[in-house]
Amino acid sequence: MNFEKGDLPGQVRERLVVIGNGMAGCRAVEEILARDPNRFDITIFGAEPRVNYNRIMLSPVLAGEKTFDEIVINTQQWYDENGITLISGDKVDHIDRAAMTVISASGRAEPYDRLLIATGSDPFIIPVPGKDLEGVVTFRDLDDVDKMLHAAEAGNAKGGGNAVVIGGGLLGLEAAHGLSLRGMKVTVIHLMPTLMERQLDEAAGWLLKTELERRGQTILTGANTKEILGKDGKVAAVMLDDGTEIAADIVVMAVGIRPATGLARAAGLEVERGIMVDDHMVTSDPAILSVGECVQHRGMCYGLVAPLWDMCRALADYVTESPTGYEGSVTSTKLKVSGIDLFSAGDFSGGEDCEDIVMRDASRGVYKRVIVKDNKVLGAVLYGDTADGSWYFDLMKKGEDVSEIREALIFGQAFASGGALADPNAAVAALSDDAEICGCNGVSKGAVVQCIVGGAHSLDAVRSGCKASASCGSCTGLVESLLAVTLGGEVESGPRTMCKCTSFTHDDVRNLIVEKQLKVIPEVMQELHWTTPDGCASCRPALNYYLLCAWPGEYEDDQKSRFVNERLHANIQKDGTYSVVPRMWGGLTNPTELRAIADVVEKYNAPMVKVTGGQRLDIFGIKKEDLPAVWADLNAAGMVSGHAYGKSLRTVKTCVGSEWCRFGTQDSTGLGVKIERMTWGSWMPHKFKIAVSGCPRNCAEATIKDFGVICVDSGYELHIAGNGGIKVRATDLLCKVESEEDALEMCAAFIQLYREEAHYLERTAPWVERVGLDYVKDRLAEDGAVRAYAARFLYSQQFMQDDPWAKRASGERKDLHAHIATVRPMDTALELEKA
Repeated sequence: MNFEKGDLPGQVRERLVVIGNGMAGCRAVEEILARDPNRFDITIFGAEPRVNYNRIMLSPVLAGEKTFDEIVINTQQWYDENGITLISGDKVDHIDRAAMTVISASGRAEPYDRLLIATGSDPFIIPVPGKDLEGVVTFRDLDDVDKMLHAAEAGNAKGGGNAVVIGGGLLGLEAAHGLSLRGMKVTVIHLMPTLMERQLDEAAGWLLKTELERRGQTILTGANTKEILGKDGKVAAVMLDDGTEIAADIVVMAVGIRPATGLARAAGLEVERGIMVDDHMVTSDPAILSVGECVQHRGMCYGLVAPLWDMCRALADYVTESPTGYEGSVTSTKLKVSGIDLFSAGDFSGGEDCEDIVMRDASRGVYKRVIVKDNKVLGAVLYGDTADGSWYFDLMKKGEDVSEIREALIFGQAFASGGALADPNAAVAALSDDAEICGCNGVSKGAVVQCIVGGAHSLDAVRSGCKASASCGSCTGLVESLLAVTLGGEVESGPRTMCKCTSFTHDDVRNLIVEKQLKVIPEVMQELHWTTPDGCASCRPALNYYLLCAWPGEYEDDQKSRFVNERLHANIQKDGTYSVVPRMWGGLTNPTELRAIADVVEKYNAPMVKVTGGQRLDIFGIKKEDLPAVWADLNAAGMVSGHAYGKSLRTVKTCVGSEWCRFGTQDSTGLGVKIERMTWGSWMPHKFKIAVSGCPRNCAEATIKDFGVICVDSGYELHIAGNGGIKVRATDLLCKVESEEDALEMCAAFIQLYREEAHYLERTAPWVERVGLDYVKDRLAEDGAVRAYAARFLYSQQFMQDDPWAKRASGERKDLHAHIATVRPMDTALELEKA
């Protein structure tokens, strides 16, 4: 329709002024025109000097995949044909509600009968020194893209430029991708441990990070920007809070957005996080409406386009007198980040009464996770294959009962709808003999059945016999079905798996971590086809230990995979306070250390100090928020953590030996101190205790320790695998050596063998009972084995002997020790309020 204002005789049009020439403002106008094209005399103000374009497509423009003309939504012709006055490049600075007029930056005054605010959102700029330097840009409009393109051209002219993107969300990663394609060396800095943490869980985030790194980008997660460094007023580098400096010719701030509410707030409209609107998108002023990223509806602010379209439809219905109302949106996100397909919908945080259904296909780089609660889909995360995203989203929105298709749900709509898993075993039985079961090892169904018929009556036996399910594990379910079909009730149970999250045993996982060079927890879970998104309380600590042991100096300890005592470096007690045990080498102490302990007890009102069985002093009743200060005071006296809380070397107990005892045969105290200084700080599958007795009278109780030394006239008897706990076990004699040096080397070798081969949470006693004493002796008797094991242990110790107390005392992870709350009786609280 093409007409001039006032073309229709006798009709008085309302004056609709729109502040914001973006996607939300123009979509609202389109919806109004579709319902009643003659109702309003429309004027649109836009801050940018151009027509409405698709901001979502700025990334392809940056990457060189599209031009600006290709992303325009509404050409000038659209404005003209619909009689819309476009005032571009002139930002509205003031709303005069009393006069019902808006005033622009140029001074233009435009009266309104209805005003629509669609100001969108503003990029969040982190308040660090250097944020105002030339070369620091955001990624919100075409002008930002032009600045990035200019930086890329300048960088290419000098042989390659450096770009730093702060923020690993969608916009940040798209900016990084585009700049990388333009020839720049890109580093992404992300504060959180997972990329796109609002859309992706840890597993999908790790896959995305790995793929982007494979494409040449440097991705730093868990990194915090301290300062942007400049030279001659221009950006030169970014400094992290750990002191790392990253060269930069341009810095892109993409850490998030916030609703652009400044104009509405200044006009006196009701504003919280966003501009408050009702279900018809009406603000606290009945003449003013608002849509888009700038609004807050029922407590929610939205940054995705789908809710914006719903808002625009509700607004158009209302102003054209056919009100329907907007009730909020269930959001989903289907994205293509740097060419990688992602889908996210609903709540994927999990929690009580939620069930995770997970499928991993490492060969295709696919990860799927569906969260179910009360037989309804609560959320979904898809990586690499998003074809069924819309189906999962539809199930979630409708709240449909999925109990009948639960077993097939993760395989997608086509598979679930066909009912192929009504009897999973029948579906496998129907496969032809030449159907491939194990893609990794090229094993057909016929070969697996032949292996089973030939005597392989367990999963482990099949893995050993024909290699099916012996690699990635993704076909384990098929192999188990074939066992059931072929043998009926005669299937033998194999070794216990590591936990319910995996079909692999502890030994499988340890071996595959080394064999496949797996070096982070999400990588292990993806490659070994974990059936849960983030593991569980059983497997995460185990994986953290196995990686720490396999890759010393490379793997970064994952604190969230540790138990609370290990995270806080103290033992929590029944009343919520903590006990602190400083290390005393070989059980020795001195006046300085004793004074420091006494001062700590008095200063922090510790109610008890207890001498432990391991010849240490245990300080009880320390509040969590006081722990760093306690450690600082003990550090000042030269004392370090006793690791009494950890799966680690606890103590080396000694007797006085030949230095003082008339029965002593060797310097047991001196050897104990040497052993403890060699072994302290080492992480183990379980707690580890050592003792050195100066003679066969065994005053240090060395024969109920994980490693015990009995000094004799001819040298040293070395004992292993003792336990003085609930199930008392005397040690086994490992060997005899002649010198302290040999005792130290054998101690290190035995510890490393235990560290490398025991299961997590397996003490030395059950480990030796499981594998056999002869096995341990044989492994250490191999040519050069003792020296090799000892060397690996000492190498690992280079990275382990770093006092955690000193780090926390200096302020590291102070958030863990923050005071949370004070609980007061209700009547006291009320009295205080009255006062």
